[in-house]
Amino acid sequence: MSTISHEEILARLKADNVELLNLQFSDMMGMAKSVTIPVSKFSDVLKYNLWFDGSSIEGFTRIFESDMLLKPDLETYAVIPWYNTPDGNIARFICDVYMPDGNPYDSDPRVILQKVLKEGEDMGFKYMTGPELEFFLFRRDNGQINPSSKHLIEPHDKGQYFDMVLDLGFDCRREMTKVLISMGIDVEASHHEVAPGQHEIDFKYGTALTTADRVMTMKTALKVIAEKHGLYATFMPKPIGGINGSGMHVHQSLFSMDTDENLFFDKDDKYNLSTTAYHFMAGQMHHIKAMAAILNPIVNSYKRLVPGYEAATYICWAQTNRSALIRVPRYTLGKDKATRIEIRNPDPSSNPYLSFAVLLKAGLDGIKNKMEVPPPVEGNVFEYTFSELEEKNIEFLPHSLWHSIRALTRNEVIQSVLGQDLYKKYIRAKEKEWDSYRLHVSDWEINEYIETI
Repeated sequence: MSTISHEEILARLKADNVELLNLQFSDMMGMAKSVTIPVSKFSDVLKYNLWFDGSSIEGFTRIFESDMLLKPDLETYAVIPWYNTPDGNIARFICDVYMPDGNPYDSDPRVILQKVLKEGEDMGFKYMTGPELEFFLFRRDNGQINPSSKHLIEPHDKGQYFDMVLDLGFDCRREMTKVLISMGIDVEASHHEVAPGQHEIDFKYGTALTTADRVMTMKTALKVIAEKHGLYATFMPKPIGGINGSGMHVHQSLFSMDTDENLFFDKDDKYNLSTTAYHFMAGQMHHIKAMAAILNPIVNSYKRLVPGYEAATYICWAQTNRSALIRVPRYTLGKDKATRIEIRNPDPSSNPYLSFAVLLKAGLDGIKNKMEVPPPVEGNVFEYTFSELEEKNIEFLPHSLWHSIRALTRNEVIQSVLGQDLYKKYIRAKEKEWDSYRLHVSDWEINEYIETI
């Protein structure tokens, strides 16, 4: 329920000299879509919402049931800074999708997240998330991703982790930070990541719906600002072989709906985690293979999830071990609310609404069924032999999109998050993607086999 009245929002639009409004929503794959209207029409939208044709949106309705409604969330209002002109500005609202009968559309990713959040709230939990998005900046050449490079893509620098590289990438990242702050996102830090041309911008944790909205905003804003600097921003998980890929580590905690205390904190536990936190973690580990189809949703995702590049590959948890699927950041005295767990396999190609929805659902299932976690694994799992992995009962994450799709088809809990309609559409789309990849003959195969076989 919005705390902003219709009168207040109309006054803000006038004060901000807004002439056009983008009404934004997400398709099944997490791509931002929007309808643009003159600000003069917004009073009608506030009363009646906005009709649009949903039949052309991936994962939405069929052609014979195309009429749908966009209902703007007034809390998501923001002026879009890169469109500002003296003649008038453009602002945006993020919307929920509704059916003509006035009910929320069950396959809208944002609606799906709200349903799982409501399930958590009914159990007394407020789900908090803090995603860390990594991305690459590549050079452009005449508007294209550098076609003159023998690798087709060329990082804009040769920097490494936390390097102070005062170049085009630094200037670009600085402007990105300013733009995100102007759009109401509380940026906490930005830095150069491990690989050449790789960066990260972190913002403050918040309720899962708010942070999912911010992920959508951030992905759009960063691409626009990069283009202004003659660069290309990509959230592709593994754009270059042999170097680190881009992840979207998600820090998570549950707060009390009544007292706002962090329910993951226990001062007497070795890791300062509560029983609730351990059950939540166990649920995610139990369902992770099926969740991978959502958290790592494209063929390229699984080229990141390999040993040796700091991406999670094995299903285990720890504190000091960054090769684990779930890491428990160290507790800082007096910062009880910062107690959390960090899941490390998600990547930024995923739909944040669906990702947070399945993560919460799995955690709640762990709590409901009092699931138990195995002992922590503090060694570097990448160095373990197969016999050591078997001895410690450490399983692998899915090796490919095909494996994660198969796991999803066998997991009714994660299926229930999507609902039968979106589940069928999602499986169909991912199987089509896998078949396209499977049937493609790559340059690697030609180079490897054409003369030797």
